[in-house]
Amino acid sequence: MKIFICGQKTFGREVMKRLYEEGHEIVGIAPAPQKQYKDKMVGYAMLHGIPIKSDAESLTSAVIPEGTELIISAHSHWIISDQCIGKCRYGGIGFHPSLLPRHRGQDAVRWAIAMGDFITGGTIYRLDSKCDGGDILTQRTLFIDRSWDYHELWSKLFPIGVDMVAEAVEVIGSGKAMWTPQNERYATWEPSWDRPRLRRNELIQLGMPNV
Repeated sequence: MKIFICGQKTFGREVMKRLYEEGHEIVGIAPAPQKQYKDKMVGYAMLHGIPIKSDAESLTSAVIPEGTELIISAHSHWIISDQCIGKCRYGGIGFHPSLLPRHRGQDAVRWAIAMGDFITGGTIYRLDSKCDGGDILTQRTLFIDRSWDYHELWSKLFPIGVDMVAEAVEVIGSGKAMWTPQNERYATWEPSWDRPRLRRNELIQLGMPNV
């Protein structure tokens, strides 16, 4: 499958590596904006000739290659626009480190620990205009050890997430994907712990305010 990845850090790199090694064509990536040190996705992409099309903060549909079949959000803290998703045959998916619709937002792992949750998990969901609100493809549960901090919880969810993304790509490509709408009755939204608010890039170009 021809895949575009918008992501960052070790999780973004490991998702890209897994899909590349499984024979998928990574047609481009949009890592985090590069500062003093390059994001971990960048080195792997350069080593394997994977195009770095944009940074995630500046990503618009204009840089998504024609013929892209799926766009994946892999630890991205930037909203992927409807225009980007619309260019892809199968749209887009993301991994969220919670059992959606609980703990929507950028810091689901921290809030699970802070709120004393006994159970959490991972969700593969369809990207759409509602942040973390798209239909669910699959979920896995994980019991939380009360001695864990959020770093330890993330270390448990990390490999689950990589596996779930890879498996989701196969299911979507086979045409057997079955989607379930999120139940808004159980939805929660937690604010970012210490990061800026999410931005919608292609609305900014039209002069509309950040949301």
